[in-house]
Amino acid sequence: MTRGKLRIYLGAAPGVGKTYAMLSEAHRRVERGTDVVVAFVEHHNRPRTEVMLRGLEEIPRKELDYRGSTFTEMDIDAVLARRPQVALVDELPHTNIPGSRNAKRWQDVEELLAAGIDVVSTVNIQHLESLGDVVESITGIRQQETVPDEVVRRADQIELVDMSPQALRRRMAHGNIYKSDKVDAALSNYFRPGNLTALRELALLWVADRVDEYLNEYRSEHRVSKIWGSRERIVVGLTGGPEGRTLIRRAARLAEKGAGGEVLAVYISRSDGLTSGSPKELAVQRTLVEDLGGTFHHVVGDDIPASLLDFARGVNATQIVLGVSRRKPWQYVFGPGVGATVARESGPDLDVHLITHAEAGKGRGLPVPRTARLGRVRIIWGWLVGVLGPALLTFFLTSLSPEVGLANDMLLFLALTVAAALLGGLVPSLASAVVGSLLLNWFFTPPVHTLTIADPKNIVAIVIFVGVAVSVASVVDLAARRTHQAARLRAESEILSFLAGSVLRGETSLEALLERVRETFGMESVALLERESDVAPWTCAGSVGPRPSECPEDADVDMPVGDHMALALTGRVLPAEDRRVLAAFAAQAVVVLDRRRLQEEAERARTLAEGNRIRTALLAAVSHDLRTPLAGIKASVSSLRSDDVEWSDQDRAELLEAIEEGADRLDHVVGNLLDMSRLQTGTVTPIIREIDLDEVVPMALGGVPEDSVELDIPETLPMVLVDKGLLERVVANLVENAVKYSPQDHPVLVSASALGKRVELRVVDRGPGVPDEGKGRIFEPFQRYGDAPRGTGVGLGLAVARGFTEAVGGTLNAEDTPGGGLTMVVTLRVAEERVVRPVPSTIAMT
Repeated sequence: MTRGKLRIYLGAAPGVGKTYAMLSEAHRRVERGTDVVVAFVEHHNRPRTEVMLRGLEEIPRKELDYRGSTFTEMDIDAVLARRPQVALVDELPHTNIPGSRNAKRWQDVEELLAAGIDVVSTVNIQHLESLGDVVESITGIRQQETVPDEVVRRADQIELVDMSPQALRRRMAHGNIYKSDKVDAALSNYFRPGNLTALRELALLWVADRVDEYLNEYRSEHRVSKIWGSRERIVVGLTGGPEGRTLIRRAARLAEKGAGGEVLAVYISRSDGLTSGSPKELAVQRTLVEDLGGTFHHVVGDDIPASLLDFARGVNATQIVLGVSRRKPWQYVFGPGVGATVARESGPDLDVHLITHAEAGKGRGLPVPRTARLGRVRIIWGWLVGVLGPALLTFFLTSLSPEVGLANDMLLFLALTVAAALLGGLVPSLASAVVGSLLLNWFFTPPVHTLTIADPKNIVAIVIFVGVAVSVASVVDLAARRTHQAARLRAESEILSFLAGSVLRGETSLEALLERVRETFGMESVALLERESDVAPWTCAGSVGPRPSECPEDADVDMPVGDHMALALTGRVLPAEDRRVLAAFAAQAVVVLDRRRLQEEAERARTLAEGNRIRTALLAAVSHDLRTPLAGIKASVSSLRSDDVEWSDQDRAELLEAIEEGADRLDHVVGNLLDMSRLQTGTVTPIIREIDLDEVVPMALGGVPEDSVELDIPETLPMVLVDKGLLERVVANLVENAVKYSPQDHPVLVSASALGKRVELRVVDRGPGVPDEGKGRIFEPFQRYGDAPRGTGVGLGLAVARGFTEAVGGTLNAEDTPGGGLTMVVTLRVAEERVVRPVPSTIAMT
């Protein structure tokens, strides 16, 4: 089934006549015999619009009840059943009443188009989704009903219904848009001249862009290469030199003279990465052209004039702005220059402006010879061998050596040419070939001491010598350059391999990466800079080296990464070929920075989640474990105070014992809660001293029955470095937990032994034990192993014990007891030297 076509009447504001134009189009189509129906048109009680509805078939609307009121919407099922050729659907961005098939009217239109029905609709510019913020800044009103731009862009036809702000306000004043009681408020608010002018400009520019898209599509489909000057587009050719700013400003002034003019700055670099442009200057020029409303483009091409003309014709440009050449007069022997070539080949449809500037004629220097990569010393030796070598060889052959023949002389001179190519590259070797051929002709080719050659065979020999010398020199130079390129590519591959490996290994040290950048490129300092917006100041996210740059403009080399980040290097200016690797380093630096920040956020989230979990468990503990002993105390006290019952002495003793037991349990729970809170907040400050275990462990057993624990603490144990109060709390919690789970006929064993430079304190029970997968969880806060009954604690004893043990520099782990049960092993440091601390422990004994 063929998809229907969509025609949209676009207006700048309500009342410009979109609906009227749509209905006029409907009448014209009906007169031509087209089947047209009104699916939904809102006339808003405007007399002229109501008149236009006469004579058109209207589809009855669908009624919907919503919150006690009845509303009408387009009956899409009725339209699909009627299946007209064309359906009129007003107010495309409208939001349907809840209960409709689709949430938005444009979705209803999509169904009609999919069914093969052509649709004519209307929309105001302020309802386009992408312009919501702009319209709000102009009018102060946020549009709630919007339509995606893509829906309108896909329309087969878009027709602008335009009206000047003055004419629209007159229509408003005459009551043709709103009722008279709303006219004054509308004219003084939304329909102010400034608002209408801005909205009109938005509508005109938006439609102009769409027309431009259609024009480009048409030219592409029909392969139209000739420039159509439908709109002034000015291309500025940049070289990376300081004259670029003058060219950009001049192009901007030219664009202002023509309505809707556009500036496109283009920089063309060679495909081999060699460039004479300053990256720093290009960054400044990019910012300048963007500030002036233009766009910056980077194009790769070896033939700069051809690439520039291809770009200009590709964007349908009408003018090209170039600067007058910076070359000196003698440098024109190398060619006419880019400006002259572009002007000659531009054709009649593309104007070329050559702009004078302060750098014109000052010279841009000789192109860097490819042999410059060989180093200054090698180049000097190449010239010495290529120029002085033939002279010395001539002196030797003419005065110190017998005649060896012309063929051998040529081979000797050819050897010098090859040596010059190996040392200094192509240019010294060519000079050697020229000098050698002249010396051969003057001294060794009859008649000697003249440039004439008597024997034609000698002419051929000299020509062959020059050809072979040039060929060999070219091959040797090419091999040397290829060797240099291979070495460079190998170094680049090693660097890129390092970067890829760092990504796979998940390395997150930004400073280490920046240090690698500094070492690789031999820089003094490297800094990764970022800012929140285009106008915000730069901040340093990380740096290495002395005096890092505070902004990209101050650096010798800056590599932009995205819109608001840059890698700034100080020390020297890098060649263009190094910037490829630098770009990879910059991208990796941003990845490392993002990964580090994500890890920090994850850690903060984990901490918050842990805090929330602890708070939730604390509430549960408070709601049950604290209230249970309070309830027992309350019941016992109420019973003792009751006058209705005469309690015996034994009953009173039992009630008082219950009160005391509940108070002890309550004190124990509160103590653990306070200890855990101090551990979580990091306020536990251990006072480390030399302590004997036999002084601490017995004091920690006061809360358990006497016959429930056996002690085996040898007096010969070395002293340990601990906080006495913290260790006492650790032992108390471990013993209490062991007694709780150990059978009554199997007392808990507390033993200690020395192993090298550490002492192990073991709390052994014969209870049910804990499987290996549960040994780690039992040390977490508010955890009870298995089905331990509520009211036996809040699950903090072991967590507090491990926290205090680690606070004094020890470890606490759980092991299986041989024969069944669980053994808690506390490992403590042996005191090797006396530690004197005059301050007592901060943990009070309970």
